[in-house]
Amino acid sequence: MRSGIERRTPTLLIGALSLLEFIVFLFGPFGMQSGKTPSDYLFMLLVLLHAIWAYRIATAERRLLLRALFRTPEVLMALTLVLFLLSYIFASNANMSYVQRFAATHGNIRLAPDSTVERLNSALRFLPLLLIQAWMIAYYRIRYPRTAVVVTTGRRARGGTDWARKRSLARVPQRLTARPALGDFPAVWALPLVLIGAFLYVLAFPSFLDLAGIGALGFVCLVPLLIVLYRVPFGWGIFYGTAFGVLETMLTNFWLGTFSLVSLQFVTGVMILEFALFMTLLLWLFRRLKAFGYLIVPIAWVGFDLLRSDGFLGFPWGMLGVTQYRFTSLIQIAAVTGVWGVTFVVTLANAVIAHILSRPFAQPRRALAPAAGYLILLLALLVEGNIASLAQGVQPVARTVTIALIQQNTDPRKTDYTHTFDVLKRLTDNALFYRPDLVVWSETAFVPNIRRWSTLDPEKYPLAKLVREFEAYQRSLGTWLLTGNDDYTLTPGPNGTEKRKDYNAAVLFSPQGQRMQTYHKIHLVPFTEYFPYRKQLPFVYDMLTHFDVYLWEPGTERTVFWTPKVTFSTPICFEDAFPNDVREFVRAGAKIILNISNDYWSLTPVEGMQHYVNALFRAVENRRPLLSATASGVTAYVDTSGRLVERLPFYKPAYLIAKVPLYRDRETIYTRYGDWFPKLALLLFAILLFVSYSPSVRGRVARP
Repeated sequence: MRSGIERRTPTLLIGALSLLEFIVFLFGPFGMQSGKTPSDYLFMLLVLLHAIWAYRIATAERRLLLRALFRTPEVLMALTLVLFLLSYIFASNANMSYVQRFAATHGNIRLAPDSTVERLNSALRFLPLLLIQAWMIAYYRIRYPRTAVVVTTGRRARGGTDWARKRSLARVPQRLTARPALGDFPAVWALPLVLIGAFLYVLAFPSFLDLAGIGALGFVCLVPLLIVLYRVPFGWGIFYGTAFGVLETMLTNFWLGTFSLVSLQFVTGVMILEFALFMTLLLWLFRRLKAFGYLIVPIAWVGFDLLRSDGFLGFPWGMLGVTQYRFTSLIQIAAVTGVWGVTFVVTLANAVIAHILSRPFAQPRRALAPAAGYLILLLALLVEGNIASLAQGVQPVARTVTIALIQQNTDPRKTDYTHTFDVLKRLTDNALFYRPDLVVWSETAFVPNIRRWSTLDPEKYPLAKLVREFEAYQRSLGTWLLTGNDDYTLTPGPNGTEKRKDYNAAVLFSPQGQRMQTYHKIHLVPFTEYFPYRKQLPFVYDMLTHFDVYLWEPGTERTVFWTPKVTFSTPICFEDAFPNDVREFVRAGAKIILNISNDYWSLTPVEGMQHYVNALFRAVENRRPLLSATASGVTAYVDTSGRLVERLPFYKPAYLIAKVPLYRDRETIYTRYGDWFPKLALLLFAILLFVSYSPSVRGRVARP
């Protein structure tokens, strides 16, 4: 059809590909166990959507054809990318023996003999679909550029004719094929720009491409998304913003695929809902007060970061301010605002750049005034940060405490507990040469439950014998020892029974072998360590247990451990990523923040590095030294300015001797007032939403 839009070729290509992928569904996956799992049927649903897409292209008229050619491939590409990443990342589990055991027991998953076979099957399923979607997005935008503008911006064609509604979509007037204006580029190529921005966001953090992260990208990674939001219709802005948030979360946190069998899936589902709601509210206000969009975006983004870090679903990973962990002068503001202030500064840079790029060239003052204001703000923060950093270095030292951090580089989830104990003893014996005041082992470094097995007969139970050996060794050290360990309490139940509650814990032993204090982890990982809605959502609880999820009870007391030389608290695992949680430990009297973690399960240093850079800000916020003792890395010591003093290499048995100076107590603004800054941002956002409903105000400021 020379006079209209070509339909036959895409219909045949998509139809043939759908048929081939249906055959792959029937006879595949290859080199793996037979049978179908829920993920296979999700793939089949995706193939069915492609078949419907081919039929729609072949038969649709008017408006529906344009949607099928220009909009449907974007939606399908976003969906395919999510499913592909879930499948490809999950393949890492294929080499993990304990996961294979649960796969055989419950039959909920199917894994290949190794990750390579699993990933090849993922590529065979999803990559052909992604290629055809990419071809459709590129071909029709290049072949029919003006039509693409009409469809993607929702504007009318030249001459006032609503071409999308009043003309046959199978016939494209020649005047609509003229090259679109430069300002239409973000709308026409919205999804590619959003994908580029999401990838830049990922690279700004420690990632699979750069373990240190490329912090400078944090100042520009939101720009592609924001210039798209300036140009596209409201509903599509929500779609692009949600796609951005979900994909950057999956790529940043790809290591969640090996934390448990369901972690990444649940996080992805939660992020879809959270970003969809966030983008709806953000765009609602952004469209009404577009002239002030460069202020609305950072205000909203900081408030959103607080909300998504709170409550049962709280997950404070991937906050944009964290990317600046090496920018010591800038991050000193965290002592006042928390990490949220750094996020505001970085997000504001993105918003100002997008504002400038989206302004008409006829209005340079409106475009450049925000840039000048931002540069003044940044310069002031850098000057203040340098002064604050220097002030930290000249404080008088009250005393120095020596702490030995032990990194055993073993996986506590495997059952060779004796080997792990032998490694811990060897490293600890070497560290004793430096006469540490405290020895620290990582989260669950010693696995057998000390409270339980210490009461049983070591002649009958091997784990009881191992616990007795631990107790004897600990008494021989002649110094304080802190170790991660499981713990439990017994409470009276119905009919005279006892109810047991299990905890992820840290236990402090005195030099004489006494169990002095125990901390029970308060903030548990949602869905994989904690699920409080067993009665309300029993089907979710049953699904979690079928996928090898072991649920703990949350602790209730913020324990401050005491030794003659120092008081400290031990946020466990990802608890040190929550600003207010660590702040509460400091307010309770902790002089040192001492995290214990097991990051071995991730099988990648990326997760350990991301954990480290998230936690680093707790030192600046509270002006307390931060130490981390992990099973595999990052085991490190960070001073009160957020500078790395010393660390151990990843995945290597080693110990770190930290000589930590303790200064005179000084409460920071953040320690005293907590998350006042993001709460203020939420209040401002709510006020702006209210103001935007005023017709007079909207009429004055809706357009730049």
